[in-house]
Amino acid sequence: MKIQEAKYLMSNSDYEKCPKPDLPEYAFIGRSNVGKSSLINMLTGKKALAKTSQQPGKTQLINHYFINGLWYLVDLPGYGYAKVSKTEREKWEKMIGDYLHNRPNLVCTFVLIDIRHDALAADLEFMEELGQGGIPFHIIFTKADKLKAYQQEEQVRKYKEKLTEIWEEIPSMFVTSAEKGEGRDGILDTIESYNQTFEKPSVE
Repeated sequence: MKIQEAKYLMSNSDYEKCPKPDLPEYAFIGRSNVGKSSLINMLTGKKALAKTSQQPGKTQLINHYFINGLWYLVDLPGYGYAKVSKTEREKWEKMIGDYLHNRPNLVCTFVLIDIRHDALAADLEFMEELGQGGIPFHIIFTKADKLKAYQQEEQVRKYKEKLTEIWEEIPSMFVTSAEKGEGRDGILDTIESYNQTFEKPSVE
């Protein structure tokens, strides 16, 4: 897939105010500071499309980007650590949960994992919630350029081993580097294949 146009469309705190659900949609989410904005910019080829920040918890709304006039890329707030109040965190969790469970055109969620870390409870719990809700997802390992190739393979192996303790079937995984553009084609090809089989949901 070639991305010829990628533009910011809107931000919302309520899934019901998101764009009309008549096009395929893909959500990107991960722990705070996992490199989500850098990955989105790498995928779209737009260096400043998503705002990057060293400050965890920068994304606070459901952000829609319109890609090639054909599908939506959705940037969701991070889960886990962020310097916000408990009330604010609970508000985010409800907003994210409502979106993930009720958005009829959400085809797939991409869960971002920092490849440098072993499996963390927050990530495993979030993926388990997706599984229980019947929400399809893939795993994207970020920041692969921070490790040597053999270290990347070892981290992925350990992650798969951990997941097999919980899951009968392991979701597809992509190893990426926003710095080097690694993993871009695999993710975009996957999205394109989903787009080709997308059926517009009937919304009352």
